[in-house]
Amino acid sequence: MPMIKPKHITIAPDKKIYFVSDHHFGLPDKKESLKREKRFVKWLDQIKTDAQAIFILGDMFDFWYEYKRAVPKGFVRVLGKLAELTDAGILIYFFVGNHDMWMRQYLTDELNIPIYFEPQIFIINQQKFLIGHGDGLGPGDKSYKRLKKIFKNPLAQWAYRWLHPDIGLKFAQYLSQKNKLVSGSYDEQFYGEDQEWLFLYAKEYLKKQPDINYFVFGHRHLPLKMPLNDHSIYFNTGDWLNHFSHIEYDGHKMILVQ
Repeated sequence: MPMIKPKHITIAPDKKIYFVSDHHFGLPDKKESLKREKRFVKWLDQIKTDAQAIFILGDMFDFWYEYKRAVPKGFVRVLGKLAELTDAGILIYFFVGNHDMWMRQYLTDELNIPIYFEPQIFIINQQKFLIGHGDGLGPGDKSYKRLKKIFKNPLAQWAYRWLHPDIGLKFAQYLSQKNKLVSGSYDEQFYGEDQEWLFLYAKEYLKKQPDINYFVFGHRHLPLKMPLNDHSIYFNTGDWLNHFSHIEYDGHKMILVQ
């Protein structure tokens, strides 16, 4: 397990840190996606007065692929709102998920939002957080882990880039919408601690780095708060397909809001 250099945030008085994930904008169609996009933009307007930082933990888009001179059409409301927030000095961190893992520099160049491809450690008000999307972590799911290696392979990405954007983006979006990992009956159920693989990943992680206070992930599409021991808790942000949930931290308490 490689050591991760922590990043530090001190929360100002009357400010909060927000965590949210798995909006899957674009799913299932433009009309329904637009409703959720407007709802998310309204939520961003509500929190902008006290948000010091917002962590978006992946799969904001149901599909995203960046060509050198082309990106997917749409999503102008949410992208414009994120630009407004960063221009106002609100920190936004984006962790790629399994549906937007081909994101590159667009959000950084246009919106001043740093992009992370692996879980990161943040120290927020002296509490240590491990934060990420969560796909491919923990035991099991070997078929997806093999597929992810292919998707992350630079040669595979280079080859795909040769498809015309009109073809490449449409084909990839079709595959993404057919992907069983988007959301299904499994994502709506809680099967117990021994079946929650991100919870199991956190327990295993603590054996080597026991000073993590909060593990915060998305991907699961189910809002969860699960104590790991007397000083560590695993949180999952849930999703914006069904639960419209988020997590907020004021420097003292972590609250799962759904």
